[in-house]
Amino acid sequence: MASTASAGLTAADPRVLALAAEVTESREQDIPLLLLKLKGIVNDSSLGCEESKKIKQDIYGYNLAQYCMLLLRQDHSQLHAGWATAAQLAEILSHCCVGLEVKEDPEEFHKKFLPSAIDNLLVLGRRLQARFIRAIKDREKQEFLRWFQTVTDAICWLCGGHIQLAECVLQNDHFLQLLVTDDVETAAITMSVLHNILRVNSSVLLEVDEETLHSVLDELVYKLSSTANPVIGNSATKLLLVVAKCGKQLVSLIAARYKGLKGLLNKQWTGKGFDRDLNHLLDLLYSEQKGQMQRQHEAASIIQAVWKGFQTRKRLKKLPQAVTTLQRKFRAKREQELQHLKKQKEDEALKLQMQLQRQRARRLFHERQLALLEIIHASQVNKYMEEMEGKSALTIQRYWRGYRARRNFHQERQSLKEYKAAVIIQRAACKFLEKRRRRRTLSPWKDPKGLTDEQRLALQQKVDDYIKLHPASQMSEELSKELHMQAQEKLAWFLLRSRLDRRAVQRRESLLAQVNTNVELLLNAPGLAETTEKDLDVFMSQSIPAATKARQSHNTVLKYTRWPWWKKLGDEFMEDGVIPDDALNAELGTLFISGKKST
Repeated sequence: MASTASAGLTAADPRVLALAAEVTESREQDIPLLLLKLKGIVNDSSLGCEESKKIKQDIYGYNLAQYCMLLLRQDHSQLHAGWATAAQLAEILSHCCVGLEVKEDPEEFHKKFLPSAIDNLLVLGRRLQARFIRAIKDREKQEFLRWFQTVTDAICWLCGGHIQLAECVLQNDHFLQLLVTDDVETAAITMSVLHNILRVNSSVLLEVDEETLHSVLDELVYKLSSTANPVIGNSATKLLLVVAKCGKQLVSLIAARYKGLKGLLNKQWTGKGFDRDLNHLLDLLYSEQKGQMQRQHEAASIIQAVWKGFQTRKRLKKLPQAVTTLQRKFRAKREQELQHLKKQKEDEALKLQMQLQRQRARRLFHERQLALLEIIHASQVNKYMEEMEGKSALTIQRYWRGYRARRNFHQERQSLKEYKAAVIIQRAACKFLEKRRRRRTLSPWKDPKGLTDEQRLALQQKVDDYIKLHPASQMSEELSKELHMQAQEKLAWFLLRSRLDRRAVQRRESLLAQVNTNVELLLNAPGLAETTEKDLDVFMSQSIPAATKARQSHNTVLKYTRWPWWKKLGDEFMEDGVIPDDALNAELGTLFISGKKST
């Protein structure tokens, strides 16, 4: 190695040389205990400053410091006093690196060796923290806490000697995991490490990336809001104060990112023993809030001034066009008002003219009535007035009944449609079910099972017993013939009476059909002033009304056959050639043909 060769050219410390040879020849598990001898060599008080630097160069030149760094990452739980040895090696490594001046290849020392040493120290700290939290016995917890304190002191000592390592510590994930813990003792120690790093190099917060800075600030604010321990509150408050003192942009970041921090500090941490630092932090936050409000007010004033100027210039440019638009709207409004006044005058003139026409018609009507009264004899005046009143009453009644019928029809039309639809659906369903019932095949006849001999004997015994209990009456042949003749006479008389009753019913039905036909013809007959001889022959003849009704029936049948398909949707289950009774009755009513009533 280059460093080893250069160390061999100059006079090396015999203790370092002997220790390096011993480490080279020893087993791997013995090396940690051998490296503990470096503590006595480095901390020798009899050495001067130059001699101490020379020894540190020899230790680094013979790779003893590299051995210490690599041993920190090993798992020491299986070794005797392994974690104590690891903590002492961490302390030795930090003392060997502080004040060390590497003359050959210093870039490797500062860019590779020191960041690796920081990373290994943080890994060792995480392991000690985890075992401290899991420990149950008080003695064991105290030992792990003391070793954890030793490792964190080594980190602080190393960062104090090389301030560029502060950025490596903050951006290391292991340090953030050390900080994110609910344990009070280790959290307080970790925050003290962060406080020492920021006190040595406060500008490092401006150099780390935004995500790391936000993570650290989030954890500090979380500790203030989630715990009531004054130790944690004091440490977090001091750290936030140190961060706020680093620059105004960090104060602005804290005030903008954590808007409820001022209320939290005032409400929860006032009077806890660190009011001086707390009040200083609150003053910085309030001053930043006031400055931010003042900047926002100034920015709003500038925006308003620019906008008002823009609007004013825009209005000045549009002023001629606005005057033209105003004149056009004024003329249009005046024209609209003139049109409205003209229309209003026309409406008033039309209303006046209609009123005059009504008065003239009323006057002419009264004059006509007076003229008629003068013509009519005095004895007929009352009769004439009664007839006029009766006609007026009939007219009023006719209009009222028509209005009421139309109103009732509109109210009941929907229910009538629903009723007719239900009737059509029910009729179609019944016809469909009847047709399917008719098409159903009959099951083949099954002969009854024959009786066995025992059943036949039991049945014969029951018949004999019944005949014995109910003996038949003795009747002569002459009495039987006489009873038969009487039954025949009664049957003939019943058949004769039923035939006569059927003829009477047919006659009544034919007379009723004839009366209905005559009534319908009379209702449809023209007035007396329009009656002709042909109409008179229709009423005098007995066959013409029947022929007329037959012709109407024939026309109705033809009309039904020409209906479109959508009018016959309710008749899809009817037999062919059958016309619905409702449709036929709506067209024919009651038909009288050849003395019979057919519907």
